[in-house]
Amino acid sequence: MTWNLWWRFGPRWDDRQPGILATLDRLRPDLVALQEVWAGDGTSQAHQLAEELGMHAVFASPSYPPAPDQAGFDLGIAVLSRWPILDHEAPVMPARHRSWDPVALTVRVEHPAGPLPIVAACLDYGVPYTDDRIAQGDFIAGLATDPRFDGPCPVLLMGDLNAAVDSPVLRGVGDVLTDAWIAGGGAPDAITLPSTHPSAPLEAGPQMVDQRIDHIFFRPGREDQHVLVEGVQIAGDPIGGIHPSDHRAVVADLRWRG
Repeated sequence: MTWNLWWRFGPRWDDRQPGILATLDRLRPDLVALQEVWAGDGTSQAHQLAEELGMHAVFASPSYPPAPDQAGFDLGIAVLSRWPILDHEAPVMPARHRSWDPVALTVRVEHPAGPLPIVAACLDYGVPYTDDRIAQGDFIAGLATDPRFDGPCPVLLMGDLNAAVDSPVLRGVGDVLTDAWIAGGGAPDAITLPSTHPSAPLEAGPQMVDQRIDHIFFRPGREDQHVLVEGVQIAGDPIGGIHPSDHRAVVADLRWRG
């Protein structure tokens, strides 16, 4: 599962937190990539969610967008895992137009079949900086195809990639990885950043608003491995009339053999 949690943005952000937890608790995904995650006061949103759900967590920053100067709270990305986390790194992505160094997150978890690699990311949303966006797409594609991640499990690339699947930003990703949504028979008109949200960022424009910009991609871990996508869904409906986030989550069920 991948989900942008909208940090502490929007009106009464704290009222959204129970809905985030309830959604994760209902779906119980084995692995979750999270974006716009807050951290501060010696903890992070990811670690609090992991504690409630009985999962493991790792957090990295900085990411997109820049965190407002709000009592020292950071903004980053995270991975939650049902299984223990073996190791993780936070490589810096190319970003010539920004004053900070955004990171991706690579994680290996202790899946019963062996190490399972995850690349989690949130790419630049600035359409005028599409040179950086394309460079970042190529960068995360390079991470996901690193031979050190070859092994008994597929490699997963998950995140808010701030681009539709047919965008030039993701051309490098689509050349070497499989879009789980398409492989799982997901609706071609699926949306993860809807204009119908009360606080929809309409200024982001048609490249992102009312598009599927949150993604799960994968590749086999070895040449004789066959990965099946048994189902996909969009999640994150309002709970008690409150939207947990301005993004919808993407969920995919994967099975592999070989």
